[in-house]
Amino acid sequence: MKRTSEFLAHSVAREDRPDGTILLRSNYALGPVVEKTGVWLQDWAKKVPDRTFIAERSGAGWREESYASTLQKVRAIASALLARGMGPDTPIIIMSGNGVDHGLLSLAAQYVGIPTAPVAEQYSLIHGAHGRLRHAIELVGPKMAYVIDADQYGEALALDALDGIEIIASRTGQKPNVTPFEELLKGDASVDLAAAYAKVGPESVAKILMTSGSTSAPKGVMTTQRMMCVNQTMLADALPFLRTRPPRVVDWLPWNHVFGGSHNFNMMLANGGSFYIDDGKPVKGLFDRTLENLSMVTGTLSFNVPAGYSMLLGALQNDTDLRKRFFQDLDLVFYAGASLPQEIWTGFENMAMEVKGEIPLMTSSWGLTETAPATMMQSEPIDRSGIVGVPMNGVTLKLIPDEDMRCEMRVKGPNLMPGYFKAPDKTKDAFDEEGFFITGDAMQFIDMNDVNKGMKFDGRISEDFKLLTGTWVRAAQLRMDMLTCLAPLATDLVITGADRDQIGVMIFPDMAELKREGFDVNDQDGAYVCKLLQGEIHRRLAERAREISGSSTLISRAIVLSEPASMPEGEMTAKGNLNFRKVLTRRKDLLERLYNNADPVTVSI
Repeated sequence: MKRTSEFLAHSVAREDRPDGTILLRSNYALGPVVEKTGVWLQDWAKKVPDRTFIAERSGAGWREESYASTLQKVRAIASALLARGMGPDTPIIIMSGNGVDHGLLSLAAQYVGIPTAPVAEQYSLIHGAHGRLRHAIELVGPKMAYVIDADQYGEALALDALDGIEIIASRTGQKPNVTPFEELLKGDASVDLAAAYAKVGPESVAKILMTSGSTSAPKGVMTTQRMMCVNQTMLADALPFLRTRPPRVVDWLPWNHVFGGSHNFNMMLANGGSFYIDDGKPVKGLFDRTLENLSMVTGTLSFNVPAGYSMLLGALQNDTDLRKRFFQDLDLVFYAGASLPQEIWTGFENMAMEVKGEIPLMTSSWGLTETAPATMMQSEPIDRSGIVGVPMNGVTLKLIPDEDMRCEMRVKGPNLMPGYFKAPDKTKDAFDEEGFFITGDAMQFIDMNDVNKGMKFDGRISEDFKLLTGTWVRAAQLRMDMLTCLAPLATDLVITGADRDQIGVMIFPDMAELKREGFDVNDQDGAYVCKLLQGEIHRRLAERAREISGSSTLISRAIVLSEPASMPEGEMTAKGNLNFRKVLTRRKDLLERLYNNADPVTVSI
């Protein structure tokens, strides 16, 4: 198969220490790095002033801001912020989702050294999640808060935590004491904008990004100008086509996450690209909007989660014109969040060959909020999903193998955070004695004898547990296996068995799928009971049991939960990930029922 030719071939140096620790680093030198994001904006506004930088839907078309208009508005907003006495110690909290005004405000703040703290819009829009919003406000201590619509976000804006903080809204609605966003666009000629811009350097904090809170209360990651700028150099080193033709995306991934808001947003800014905001999402009821947007504009790069690609593949199979448009200029298919099912991968390969006779680079990477995020990438073309590649230029990986050569991973590099905001103790605990960040993630070599073949993610160390027999259970990988085994009945699940004699699974079902399959389920105190459904789960578990050996992967019992995971109760993060510990704690009565063979809701084999 013909493949996209512009990629960085893997070349990794390996150092084996006497204690068994392995160090990996790229043999390539890191390319040139600008000192701040304002350099990119000024450079492209001069080179390609009329090219669209950022756009959002407006009526039947798009509201588009060129690089020249973006720079003009960023400078006006920045001067208005300075006139209010704002600076490095007066952050701005952004409480609503992706939008042109959100982007302009973020870039203006970065232009003059004012940190922004974008938080998940769900924290504002879901009443029960206001505790998370309050935590972020109290941690960040903002002087200003932004929302797109003051009426829509009115309940959140009424929180006493925002007392005394200036509220900015693109649409003020009926809310008093809210400053229209247009006021910022008027600027203020009385301030020395050039002097403020000159003070911004690589160490300046550009963002305070909240961690997901899947294992503890969300922490604020101080994201510096250096982290964001060096990360884009790493990415362009690995993906040379970013430098040879302007990239374009139609992207929905939320900007309060590092992947959407730093990785993808800055990729367009750093390389003179165009960012079209997709106001759809890969969920029922919103995906049609994504398809409408793609019928108008398609990207040269595609970023999505596996569920999004699954929905997109189905749509492309049924729409010849959209299929041609989607693949016509496509250089990259990038998945994140979980491993892409191989049948989805193969489906995209086959379509690309049909449309253009070659396959774009299909890949993934690994990174965290604390690493800006990209740290490892599979830059060489491959034929299968699940590989996150090798260290990017400038990064050193420290791998601590166990007896099965599963490696705990630690990281050092210029893309690493200086620390957590207002949390020196947590910062100290996050680094080892050599200054490597302790990620808590595990990796496996594809081939121990050839590090250039890359690595695959192997779960979180903290999610692993022991059975009463002393057998270790690698819960993350087992969860992925069980999601495949139980597809499409399960939307997510929790692996159980810590300090017990058997492994179990608590299943969050796809109710629409159960109805399509004819399962008539009844709620019994938090769990579903249905003989047909229990029989189907028993059949699948028993069939799987015949194909495996060893107690570390044998699922012996299951329970189907009737209540969805709750974000207000902390069972689900803003990213849509389960907080496994919270689920097990909050539903401890159901956990006990899972291990009771006499309980009618328990499936056992």
